[in-house]
Amino acid sequence: VQLVESGGGLVQPGGSLRLSCVASGSIFSINVMGWYRQTPGKVRELVAGISGGGRANYADSVKGRFTISRDNAKNTVYLQMNSLKPEDTAVYYCTAAIELSPGSWYDCWGQGIQVTVSS
Repeated sequence: VQLVESGGGLVQPGGSLRLSCVASGSIFSINVMGWYRQTPGKVRELVAGISGGGRANYADSVKGRFTISRDNAKNTVYLQMNSLKPEDTAVYYCTAAIELSPGSWYDCWGQGIQVTVSS
């Protein structure tokens, strides 16, 4: 089982990016999915999370600018990032609570993808 992120890159302040993360492998079900980010020397922080039923929560720093969503049929979670700021620059990590078989859960992480906001 693995998570693969895509959609990162370089964007100017005020711009937008959309991150995607696809889970693949032997998956029975997926519960919570989310996005974290990390900059050098800092602790990895939660950006946004979404439950299997679609309930979302956000870090205060991104509320009103970022939107998390998921497509359960595609085992995919998205992060739409608008009005980006230089302080959003970080490596973004996708995470998912994956049920490999009934009652057997695995916290899976992606490899990380760079987002750079700079003029």
